[in-house]
Amino acid sequence: MKIQLPDDLRIFLACGQTDMRKSIDGLTAMISLTYKLDPFQHALFLFCGRRKDRMKAILWEGDGFLLLYKRLENGSFQWPRTTDEAREITPQQYRWLIEGLSIDQKKVIQEVHYKNVL
Repeated sequence: MKIQLPDDLRIFLACGQTDMRKSIDGLTAMISLTYKLDPFQHALFLFCGRRKDRMKAILWEGDGFLLLYKRLENGSFQWPRTTDEAREITPQQYRWLIEGLSIDQKKVIQEVHYKNVL
């Protein structure tokens, strides 16, 4: 079962590796102190460990935090390791990540919008 995210939800990915022993308090402190973001905003924050086979996510629900944890039985996440910043990604990039693909697809078919010329 794949979780359906709300359309207006922002998604932030913590690039690099995160100590997966961190609890909700440690992850929210990282969001606010390291990335200078508000952990209480309407956003999903994603974190990945060194082995890239486990992911944690936190989401503020208004009355408390929801902690999600995913461990892959086979394979690994294509997690960006180049920087130590939080990067906002699109819902499509989130789906690619969950499906084991890179969030930076080299070639994606773009939707074409035609103007009515008549």
